[in-house]
Amino acid sequence: MKLSLRQLWLRIKPRKLRTRILAAMVLLSVPPLLLLGFISTNISRATIVANHMTTNVQNLKTASEVADLLLRNVINMHRLILANPELRAELKASYAGNRPLDVRTSTRLQNLVVTNLIDTRYIDSICLFDRGFQSVCYGSTDAFTGYYVTQEGRREIASSDWYRQATAAKGKEVFFGYNVLQSSTTGQAFSSVKLLRDPDRFQTLGMLVINIRTSMFREAVNETEDGGLMVLDSTGGSMQPVYEEMPGLASRIDERMSEETWFEQLRREGYLSIGYRNKTTDWTLMHIVESGSLLKDANRIGSITWVFAALIAAVAMILSLILSGSIIRPLLRIKKLMVDWSKGSGAQTQLASFEEDEIGAIGETFKRISSENQQLEERLIHAQLKEREAELQTLQSQIKPHFLYNTLDSIYWMAIKQNNRDIAAMAVALSESFKLSLNKGKETIPVFKELKHIEHYITIQNLRFKNRFTYIGDVAPELMHLDMLKLLLQPLVENAIYHGLEPKLGEGTVRLTGRLEDGIVTFIVADDGIGIKEMSAIHQGYGIGNVKERLALYYGPTSSFTIKSEVDAGTTIEIRFRL
Repeated sequence: MKLSLRQLWLRIKPRKLRTRILAAMVLLSVPPLLLLGFISTNISRATIVANHMTTNVQNLKTASEVADLLLRNVINMHRLILANPELRAELKASYAGNRPLDVRTSTRLQNLVVTNLIDTRYIDSICLFDRGFQSVCYGSTDAFTGYYVTQEGRREIASSDWYRQATAAKGKEVFFGYNVLQSSTTGQAFSSVKLLRDPDRFQTLGMLVINIRTSMFREAVNETEDGGLMVLDSTGGSMQPVYEEMPGLASRIDERMSEETWFEQLRREGYLSIGYRNKTTDWTLMHIVESGSLLKDANRIGSITWVFAALIAAVAMILSLILSGSIIRPLLRIKKLMVDWSKGSGAQTQLASFEEDEIGAIGETFKRISSENQQLEERLIHAQLKEREAELQTLQSQIKPHFLYNTLDSIYWMAIKQNNRDIAAMAVALSESFKLSLNKGKETIPVFKELKHIEHYITIQNLRFKNRFTYIGDVAPELMHLDMLKLLLQPLVENAIYHGLEPKLGEGTVRLTGRLEDGIVTFIVADDGIGIKEMSAIHQGYGIGNVKERLALYYGPTSSFTIKSEVDAGTTIEIRFRL
């Protein structure tokens, strides 16, 4: 498959560089512009939808709060009317069979509403029922001619769903999404029902039905250019519209569907919808708008972007034709110079001239490279001669260590013959220490050999100072055969003895601790000497500065070198590095 794709590419690949530049410029300009148009359109759509959702959530919240105020007025109206002692007395009399509700009751009801300045802007009608469902009404004439005004209708009140729900509420106001006094559940009003119960006998004396115009929702919502409001009642186990501003949508509602299903159906049909739950009625206030109407500005932005993309693509193709020619001509000249130079015509290369642009810079660079090439060849020959001389000097320097080893060996045997064990031990320690420090020219050394180096050094110092110094080595066994940079630890021990323990009166101790954890090696050299009075002075010495610099160079920035010291208490040096 790879071979066939490569062959296909070789067939369709333009032969001329100018054609390739033209194709590259078109491919680099047109697809990004098309992608930009696509992204900008989607971003504008998403932004419009997000702004729409944010704005209408706030509008619905405000509308719900306004509706709550109006509905609380209805609740207060219930309580005010039913709390009137005269109306309660007439309901009790009707319950006792002494006198049915009549015109006097209707007059009292009307006077009660008028004299208490009850806001009736959105009240369609108010009907007071006794226990036998005889009623008197105030307001719309439909209340006087409704289905339940007839004798047959009054008999059906007790078995109606809305009356059972009002009875189950036990005197609490209940809102219904339709006019309960009409035979049809559709109309321009919805009802609030409250039963009046006798607190002494716990018997129902009657009920009050207040019918509210659905236009109150239109007044509560801020008008918008797009979409409309719908109020859904799903509290009774079935979903039915209470109010709608977009005729036709309510007819698509199935009473058995849930609100989530209704929202999903609207989305599939190309509507954007958002809901907010009303606290008083537990109804859902929805704002619905057609997606096409909402996103018309975003679609217009997308169309304009596509037109601009097409124009820019055309301009890019024309400019690419012009620019490609200005690029190719200098490149052809450079190609000719390189061919001539490869054939040995270097003199002609230096005579060529170029314009002061990027391609001209390439040409001038080629001229400089061709000029420097000859100089580099001469330097290479000179460097090879120097390298050979360095190798000879290295071979000669190897003679000196052998001479020193032989001399120390002679000192050792002379001391043995004269029975001077201290001089013999010092000669052996010095010889071994020198061998370990040279390490056959290698940069690294096993840890156990570095420790041997320290032990030889301690032997020499104890011979000098009559065993004043105690050396304690505590290095983990897993470190012993690992390689490390040579002469990292011995100079630290030497520094501890020279600067810490020698000036101290009496004996002293140097402790070396080594651990390996998670690939990190930690060595700690601690002494109980006189300490360091001025920390700035430690960087002036050769030993510590040399160790610190070599540690950083060899193990990199992950390594660390730390010094802690307390006067007359001792000094601790810690080095860390990763193997």
